[in-house]
Amino acid sequence: MRVNILMSTYNGEKFVADQIESIQKQTYTDWNLIIRDDGSSDRTCEIVDDFVSKDNRIKLIRAENVGVIKSFHELVTDSNNADFYFFADQDDYWLPEKLSVMLEETKKHDNSKPVMYYTDLKVTDRNLNVTSESMIRGQSDHANTKLVQELTENTVTGGASMINHELAQLWQSTNDIIMHDWYLAIVAAALGELVYIDQPTHLYRQHDSNVLGARTLSKRIKKWIHPNLWFEKYWWLITASQKQAQKLLTENLSLMSEDDKALVSDYVNILKQPKAERRQILDRYNLRKNKNYHTSIFRTLIITKFAYKGKKTNEFLQP
Repeated sequence: MRVNILMSTYNGEKFVADQIESIQKQTYTDWNLIIRDDGSSDRTCEIVDDFVSKDNRIKLIRAENVGVIKSFHELVTDSNNADFYFFADQDDYWLPEKLSVMLEETKKHDNSKPVMYYTDLKVTDRNLNVTSESMIRGQSDHANTKLVQELTENTVTGGASMINHELAQLWQSTNDIIMHDWYLAIVAAALGELVYIDQPTHLYRQHDSNVLGARTLSKRIKKWIHPNLWFEKYWWLITASQKQAQKLLTENLSLMSEDDKALVSDYVNILKQPKAERRQILDRYNLRKNKNYHTSIFRTLIITKFAYKGKKTNEFLQP
């Protein structure tokens, strides 16, 4: 069994050594770590090179800056010769049993079809002091494994996930993707299986430089003070998730079941329908968020289209 761990780095000199050391401490040792540096201007490559010189399982690719999604896509495409691919973030810290736990789970599933596996994780401060024992329960209440759930709310964190070779082969392009973890999750849920392992396998370091982080009080306060930003972000999430879902129909239509085709098509086009039909679509599939509070807001916005700006919504910058 060939296992590739894929890491994209960018100006990660503060924490990347900790992350690599945590990978080296894994109880499962037969792995390859491929690091693509996305144009760092700090000492990241110098630090990684030191590990490369001492551990032949580690490889560094120095590349130009293309952003996190394209960087991971290149890693998957260029190393498309493994049975399983783990995604690693430069500032997390893996618990020793992470690889063993997730690879053991693969024995229970049919890996001739596309499968994504993911786990819970503990949230920490920058010094790895645990602030939350479960990111899944604290942020999303429960984990999603079904397409209808994952269409509207992502519960997969990239650094806590692994994909098999069949799923890796289906990642064709990076356009209209909110984040690679979310997109691969809906592809797996639609065409194969999305598997959740209810166990934290690594420490998610929360700090000011996270690209996308756990929800914090400071982020919530900013939205309370500026409610227009709150509506903009909510509508951006809805319309961006619709475009991401449309990608399923565009690239994988022939592989989808008729029921899933109808679900995705109705979700993609829901805002084009009259008010009564929008309500019926929400009820037909029980489209919702994981928490009741967010479900009420989500349904109310879609039914009323309050503060919806149509095509302009798609111009909002990614939060």
